[in-house]
Amino acid sequence: MDKKELDFAVFCVESVAEQLDINGADIYAKLKHESDLLDEYIIKNYDALHTQGKEHIVEDIIDIMRKEGLIQ
Repeated sequence: MDKKELDFAVFCVESVAEQLDINGADIYAKLKHESDLLDEYIIKNYDALHTQGKEHIVEDIIDIMRKEGLIQ
């Protein structure tokens, strides 16, 4: 993972945490340790995702987290 992907991952984690009003560390744990979404979705799809607006990215990640049963 290079710096731009790392920065984007942090942006995603913090943006989702803000939207859900959940601690960023808890969202990170759900995306990295309770699932493989951080590596296999956010980082893997960086090229496509980073061109989207913040609202779309956050909604997309939250939808996937709900489908995975990570949040309600």
